[in-house]
Amino acid sequence: MLGPSTRILVAISIVDFRRGIDGLAHHCRAQLGSDPMSGALFVFRNRARTAIKILAYDGQGFWLCQKRFSAGKIKWWPSQKQAVCPFAARELQVLLWNGSPDQADMADDWRPLMVSGGG
Repeated sequence: MLGPSTRILVAISIVDFRRGIDGLAHHCRAQLGSDPMSGALFVFRNRARTAIKILAYDGQGFWLCQKRFSAGKIKWWPSQKQAVCPFAARELQVLLWNGSPDQADMADDWRPLMVSGGG
């Protein structure tokens, strides 16, 4: 389930989409330095910028989801010097609708106030 506490890691570099679950899991370990069985969602894009794949492990097995855009190309992708970019669930939702999380007007994550003292 995709929620605010879901750990989401977006691979910055492109991935060969002929890779299946095993190939992407190996990529997570070798290139991203992450355990594909950690419960995180790993997000990848293809070279043509027409599709996104998400790899997830739910404790019993792997899920591999793919979205191929029917028209156009992925308009935005994070660019960093690191191999992976952490994402919030709301940012992934914007990305899956081919939007730019950088330009989306989203509220900050809610955090409870820390009350000090016993007033």
